[in-house]
Amino acid sequence: MRSMPVCTVSLALLGAASSASAQSSVTLYGLLDQSVQYVSNATPSGGHLWQMFGGNLQGNRFGLKGNEDLGGGLRAIFQLENGFDINTGKLGQGGRLFGREAYVGLSAETWGTVTAGRQYDPLVDMIQPLTGDGYFGAPFATPGDVDNNDNSFRVDNSIKYVSPKFYGLQIEGMYALGGQAGSTGSGQSWSAAAGYSGGPFSMAAGYFHTDNLSSSIPRTGWGGTTGSATFNSGFPDSAGINSAYVTAKSIGIASVAFQYEDGQFTGNISYSNAQYKPDAASAFQNTQRYNIGRAFLGYQITPASLIGVGYAYVRATGDASATYNQVSLGGDYALSKRTDLYLVGAWQHAAGDQRVPSQGGTGGGLVPATASIGSYGNQASTDNQILVSFGIRHRF
Repeated sequence: MRSMPVCTVSLALLGAASSASAQSSVTLYGLLDQSVQYVSNATPSGGHLWQMFGGNLQGNRFGLKGNEDLGGGLRAIFQLENGFDINTGKLGQGGRLFGREAYVGLSAETWGTVTAGRQYDPLVDMIQPLTGDGYFGAPFATPGDVDNNDNSFRVDNSIKYVSPKFYGLQIEGMYALGGQAGSTGSGQSWSAAAGYSGGPFSMAAGYFHTDNLSSSIPRTGWGGTTGSATFNSGFPDSAGINSAYVTAKSIGIASVAFQYEDGQFTGNISYSNAQYKPDAASAFQNTQRYNIGRAFLGYQITPASLIGVGYAYVRATGDASATYNQVSLGGDYALSKRTDLYLVGAWQHAAGDQRVPSQGGTGGGLVPATASIGSYGNQASTDNQILVSFGIRHRF
C-alpha cells in the first residue's frame, strides 16, 4: 500500500554553482512500519501464528526524489524507492535494489508529466486512494489482492503520462514494452484511468491489462517482463485464492471508485472485475473471473485519531466458483506529525471451491475454498481466518 503521503527532509544539492542548479533539489525520505501480529489458522494443521510483521499500513521504504528547473516551466524529475523487510533487513520486491519505484521524466504545469521506468499503473494511482486500502492498508485490501488493490503488481519498462487537472478532471495513460525481438507486443502491459474531484466528491475509473511473456508449453509460471505480478501464496499443494492462475496468458482488471467526505466522515465504495485468461500453454482451461465490491467508512474523532470499518466481497466464477466475505476494522492515533500508533484487524469467511496450483505444468484439482485475509498471503487451513496487528509507523 502506498497512497498515504510521507514526510520528507530536503537536502540541498552539494556543489551547485549555477543559477539553474540553485533551483534544483534532491529529497531523502522513508517510512518504517512495524507491528506485533496474530493470525489464526495459519498452518495446515490449524495452528495460530504470533509474529513481528512490518508493512501493515504502508510498506517499509527509503528513497530519493528530485527535480531540476529547466526553465520555461519545464522540470526534470526522478524517483528511486527501495523496499525492505524491517525485521531482517532483506530487500523487498524479489531482492530489487529499487523495487518499489525507479523512474525519470519531464514535468510541466501546462501539459503534464511523462515518466519512464518501473512505476505504479494508473489504477493504483487513482483507484486505491478512494478505497479502505488507501487509509488502513493491507488488512482492508481485496482478498488475495486479485485486482491489485494493494499494488502487489508494479510495471517495468513503462512509459506513463499524467495530465494536469482541468476543472477537477485528470487522466493517466501507461504503456510498457515487452522488449522481445520480433514480437513487439509479447509481454506488454497497458493501462488508462481518469479521475475527478470537486468539493466533497471524488471518483475514478480505469482499466489495466498485462500479458504473460512465457510461451513455453506447458507454461510453468508468470514470465511477464513488464510486470512483477504477485499471486496469493498458500501451503504446498494447497490453493491460494488466485495462485492456480499464475500460468494465465493475460490479466485484465477494470475498476471504479466513488468517495464522499462530509465533515469528520469519509465514505467510499468501489467495484472491480479481474479476469485471468488462459491459452493453450496455461494449466487451466476456462477464464477465471473475480467480481469485487468494497465499502469503507472512516471517522476522524479528533485531528489525531482516525477509526474505520471496511467490507469486501469477492465472487469467483468461471474456472472455479467461490465467495469471500471480509470485514476489517482499524484505528490510528498520531503521536506527532511523523509518528503514529495503530490497531488493525480483519475477519474473513470463504465458501465454494478453489483450484489447487498446478504441479510441474499439470493443472490442479478443486478443493474447498480457504480464507486468506487481504494481500498477506497467509492461507488459512479452514474457511475462516482472523488477523490482528498492533503497530507503530514513523516517517522521515
